[in-house]
Amino acid sequence: MLGNGRCEAMCIDGTKRLCHTRGKMHKKVWIAAGDIVLVGLRDFQNDKADVIFKYMPDEARLLKAYGELPETTRLNEGIAGGVDDEDEGAGDDYIDFEDENIDKI
Repeated sequence: MLGNGRCEAMCIDGTKRLCHTRGKMHKKVWIAAGDIVLVGLRDFQNDKADVIFKYMPDEARLLKAYGELPETTRLNEGIAGGVDDEDEGAGDDYIDFEDENIDKI
């Protein structure tokens, strides 16, 4: 989200577009990083689009199961990024602290 009802969306075709949230969704539907949204492309501006609909997490999972989303799409990513069991470096996101004697500190 960029503020003032605008956001930056990475589309399936690999293009990053500046999107405007439609008035009916403004202040009613909150869009966070990693959410799956439906955008309407503009005929006269290829780098801009309009957010038409936000998919709920269960709807996004169904879209992926039906093959409407590419297999590379990660769901429930959020700001920090989701950790999937399928990821090769999934364990690299965590820090393992050694046990230290807290009384010495």
